[in-house]
Amino acid sequence: MTAPPDPDALHPMPEHPGMVFLKPLLARSPQVANVIAGDFSYYHDHEDPLRFLELCVRYNYGFGSLAIGRYCAVAHRATFLMPCANHAMVGPSTYPFGIMGGAFAEALPLAEYPWRGGGPIVVGNDVWLGTECLVLPGVTIGHGAVVAARAVVAKDVPPYAVVAGNPARVVRMRFDADTIAGLLDIAWWDWPAERVARAVPALVKGDLAALTRA
Repeated sequence: MTAPPDPDALHPMPEHPGMVFLKPLLARSPQVANVIAGDFSYYHDHEDPLRFLELCVRYNYGFGSLAIGRYCAVAHRATFLMPCANHAMVGPSTYPFGIMGGAFAEALPLAEYPWRGGGPIVVGNDVWLGTECLVLPGVTIGHGAVVAARAVVAKDVPPYAVVAGNPARVVRMRFDADTIAGLLDIAWWDWPAERVARAVPALVKGDLAALTRA
């Protein structure tokens, strides 16, 4: 058997420049330390995948974080909204006076705003994010989940759930509870790539018995 793909190669499929592995792409922007991705997770864009941080990670001014696991598939313009997108909503006005300078900023420092920005975004392993879906701050998407195109994910997604709509809701579970527990226990995404390569038939065809023996 030949070697697995190189997870540090920017373009795993050179003949398809619209696809990039995220880990080496993010390594080209070391100043953006709050966005990370695991091995073999990829992003596909019909125009320019190299602009992932610009087009898909919005309002990233250093607050909050985005962590994408291994073996994730991120489709065209799936978007992650970072905490700075949110405005203070306790008072009658949501206007961000504090960032406008002058007397507006002097009246109340930003540090005193009753701001509830939301927590980190965590995308588990082997997650498929559909075209133009939107993931809001503070959301955790479980391992093996599928997010439909243009879904708006405002709440946590259970492992191996399929969610769709605005707001995103669970449409179905991909497997029964016992199977999901078994898959989470196997955690194949943590295996060496060579072992994953041997397990590809079981992973794709759903032969869970063979997967446990891989």
